[in-house]
Amino acid sequence: MAFECQQTVPRIEEVDNPQVILINNIKKFTFESENPKSISKLNAKTALSVNESLLNNSWPITDLPPALISEILNCLDPKELGILSCVNTYFYRLASEHHVWKEFYCERWGHPITPDNFGPGNSDEKSWKELFVEREFHSKTFMGRFSIDTLYGHTEAIRAVFVLASKKIVFTSGYDQIVRMWDMEEGLSIASSRPLGCTIRSLAADTRLLVAGGTDGFIHGWKAEDGNAHLFDLCVPQNQNMEFRVWEHDGPITCLALDFGKIYSGSWDMTICIWDRSTLKCLKVLVHNDWVWSLVPNDTLLMSTAGSDVHLWDITSGTTLAVINRAHVGNTYSLTCSHTGKLLFTGGEDGSIHMFGIARNAKCNVRKIATWIPHTGSVYSLAFEFPWLVSASSDGKISLIDVRKLLKKTSRHSPIQNSFEGDHMDQKHVEPPQRMLHGFGRNLFSVCIGCDRIVCGGEEGIVRIWNFSQALEIEQRVRTLRGIRLENRMRRRKIQISSKGSQSEQCLVAARNNQTNGDRNGWHYKHKCKT
Repeated sequence: MAFECQQTVPRIEEVDNPQVILINNIKKFTFESENPKSISKLNAKTALSVNESLLNNSWPITDLPPALISEILNCLDPKELGILSCVNTYFYRLASEHHVWKEFYCERWGHPITPDNFGPGNSDEKSWKELFVEREFHSKTFMGRFSIDTLYGHTEAIRAVFVLASKKIVFTSGYDQIVRMWDMEEGLSIASSRPLGCTIRSLAADTRLLVAGGTDGFIHGWKAEDGNAHLFDLCVPQNQNMEFRVWEHDGPITCLALDFGKIYSGSWDMTICIWDRSTLKCLKVLVHNDWVWSLVPNDTLLMSTAGSDVHLWDITSGTTLAVINRAHVGNTYSLTCSHTGKLLFTGGEDGSIHMFGIARNAKCNVRKIATWIPHTGSVYSLAFEFPWLVSASSDGKISLIDVRKLLKKTSRHSPIQNSFEGDHMDQKHVEPPQRMLHGFGRNLFSVCIGCDRIVCGGEEGIVRIWNFSQALEIEQRVRTLRGIRLENRMRRRKIQISSKGSQSEQCLVAARNNQTNGDRNGWHYKHKCKT
């Protein structure tokens, strides 16, 4: 060793603090174990003293530094934290108040839509654990019962559907060249635009801006109006500054997306344009080698599909970080990702859906995690809201996939390694979907999820809304009725058992009486009396 024990250090027996005894014994045991010359001469008394110190001088976790406790809890997943909180009141308080619950919530669903409840002194304030548990329990909604609302208004096929969950508004567009706005709760039409001159294949919106992409290569947009409960006036506005149209693409616009400061548009001219929202000027053009079908931005990462390939771009520099070659057999039509951008989902012409894991360290690593084949036709649209992945296909069906079971197989903190280059699907690793929704007989072109609803449009020109908002209440009523029926059945069974018991007793008494009377009335009794 590089150091020697000094003579001024007191012996182990002279130290009264049990923590010092344990530390010194462990150090002595470790020193002798690391010394090659003394491995064969390990002192058994030293090892025994360490074990006795561990068993007899155990200290509570409260003696650990708070930073160390926090790091320990950071290594646990939500289920493990829940188990820890059931040990005792101290662990319950420690696990419930830990900041990791905010991380769990935000990485799944982002920041809550209504942050007004997060203020000190607010009587309605909820902890991040309560919000997480409530949202996690609420995710069971899509396995329950539903009702279907059918919205009529479009005269031709619907190509794009977008749900603005914060305002419970649905936007739709299609071959009839009109953008329509619907009330999601009431299922009624709010407003519709004038014909924009061409097919509208894509829509994107937030609380400040609504944009539509046309096959003529333009982006038509509406700015939100102050005081308007529905944000946008799609009719001819009195103030022309609230409506705009910009041109840059040479082909039809197939996909649009928004973030805080930019607009993203993809086209069949094999380019993606990045626009500044305030000036409406094109900042960058990302060139692909095939038609661009779909795109989704996440922080500084932009993911797009062109032909059968998937491209990952750095938005700041405009450089390619990674390419997934031949992700599908045929074109890769649809694309979506998780809120953190760590999970990427693709749907293709072969009817399959792939899930990839993305890790950005020194370089961008992509790994394929799972494959589903729920459809017999092309997957035209994907939407994701943790934990549900929803897909719409040309076979007229909608699939619902729960990704939680797959994510449990991989550790929350395990890095993603091994880049992936697409290849033909391995049937042995194909996962089944959790649910299939039917109702359309023709192509489904677009699907969106939000507010306990799934909204879809297709070739029939009809908007259908699968409403799951009452699923948990219905399930609770069904369970209550089942419990009442079971209780009544058990009560009747007890009554029947008790009545059978009393009847059997009566039968025994009657049998005894009959036996006595029978002996007196018998021939042998009469013969005995005569003799």
